[in-house]
Amino acid sequence: MSQHSADPAPNTALTTVAPHRDWWRDAVIYQVYPRSFADSNGDGMGDLEGVRSRLPYLRDLGVDAVWLSPFYASPQADAGYDVADYRAVDPMFGNLLDADALIRDAHELGLRIIVDLVPNHSSDQHEWFKRALAEGPGSSLRERYHFRPGKGENGELPPNDWESIFGGPAWTRVPDGEWYLHLFAPEQPDFNWNHPAVGDEFRSILRFWLDMGVDGFRIDVAHGLVKAEGLPDLGTHDQLKLLGNDVMPFFDQDGVHEIYRQWRTILDEYAGDRIFVAEAWTPTVERTANYVRPDELHQAFNFQYLSTSWEAAELRAVIDRTLDAMRPVGAPATWVLSNHDVTRHATRFANEAGLGTQIRLAGDRELGLRRARAATLLMLALPGSAYLYQGEELGLPDVVDLPDEVRQDPAYFRGEGQDGFRDGCRVPIPWTRTGSSYGFGEGGSWLPQPENWGELSVEAQTGVPGSTLELYRSALAVRREQPDLGAGDSVEWLKAPEGVLAFRRGEFVCVANTTGEAVTIPAYGRVLVTSGDLTLTTDEAKLPADTTVWWTAA
Repeated sequence: MSQHSADPAPNTALTTVAPHRDWWRDAVIYQVYPRSFADSNGDGMGDLEGVRSRLPYLRDLGVDAVWLSPFYASPQADAGYDVADYRAVDPMFGNLLDADALIRDAHELGLRIIVDLVPNHSSDQHEWFKRALAEGPGSSLRERYHFRPGKGENGELPPNDWESIFGGPAWTRVPDGEWYLHLFAPEQPDFNWNHPAVGDEFRSILRFWLDMGVDGFRIDVAHGLVKAEGLPDLGTHDQLKLLGNDVMPFFDQDGVHEIYRQWRTILDEYAGDRIFVAEAWTPTVERTANYVRPDELHQAFNFQYLSTSWEAAELRAVIDRTLDAMRPVGAPATWVLSNHDVTRHATRFANEAGLGTQIRLAGDRELGLRRARAATLLMLALPGSAYLYQGEELGLPDVVDLPDEVRQDPAYFRGEGQDGFRDGCRVPIPWTRTGSSYGFGEGGSWLPQPENWGELSVEAQTGVPGSTLELYRSALAVRREQPDLGAGDSVEWLKAPEGVLAFRRGEFVCVANTTGEAVTIPAYGRVLVTSGDLTLTTDEAKLPADTTVWWTAA
């Protein structure tokens, strides 16, 4: 049910956020997956009031902003990425007044709020789509989506050969014989962005949330809004293998950029240095840079970095390519290791390289955690903005043994060789050592938590020297204190043993050992933070396997 009648007054709490020009250029942004963060009412599902109650934890962790995954009114066919009403909060998460209170509290704590926007598709329960179905072929509402007659003698075949990202055809036939396009689940029909009403609607949605006081938007499937003229066949049966590696007729079309130029003019009308962040899967970082030209978006996720193995030469190459691609357009690089769509990096790095970002194997837990900690310090030392995914500061692994009856990822139900891997990174996080849901809430959790979750909890790690949580807290504190960290657009590479990355940024030096053996390196000054034990002499240091250290000459 829409909650427009409960619209709060425009949010004025922005003035309580410390002013910092272009804060987003070196920001650390923490992704909250609301259903798995904190449950305030004991129904087993996280909610906005739960997030609000834990904001002081995020302030103390040392992040600059919080990105909230979707909490809009939705049938939840794809965990809220199927939106029925973009101006309402789903009752499972609360209401608009809860959203308003969360934004205000965050600003009072010096945190900014970024919300997810889903413009590529709506829910099939969106009022536009329901009316389009009811009115039948020829309805003007159908022009706001991609309805087409089928191929074959009786229209029994899909209009083209596109496949859904979740497996199976990207088309579903309705009872009157027409087909509609959905690049994701059938419950997520794609908008037709060639229709002016779609653009008008989303410009209005932007203003609605900007008036509420949000500090920016993460744009879901930012590369997918515009489809190639005529919706041409792809002509291959390896579409899923090609995704992210080639320009597709439904992804990364040049027409998307005009949409974002229009959006940027709206954002720039508002005070507070608000931003857009693109989820844009592109074949190269150079094409990603197109999304962050000065009159378009501010940041774009660096998926090339996320998918890079824990290997020095590969990491250096993608770091150099990223910085080189972003420098001409004046945009900051972004760095990310985990999110709600990929296997957590503590599990990815626990397995052999080359298995991709969708690993369903536990691997060597100790190795994975050691590498994950080292990779985090490397990431946080790079120039630009970094994104953290809830629970990674606890060293959480993916839960790879969820029973089939609890799994909810739509890819699991669609089949086609996919197994719904995303549920494993979405298990509610632990706050306390004990309890039915380890402090998540009083009513259990919507996905079962492992028995050892309590030992990884915030309570178990707080104040414990060497814990992953304290490593994150220390690193983020140092990052704020060190002027050479985060800012800038380049690194000075230093000579280092094979398999070791070393770079300087002013007085700051980062050294990461990606090998399985200890290495001897110069002592570059005073140790700021290290992901593992370090043996120091007067002029040298012995850096253990899979370990990163920060130094300062000052």
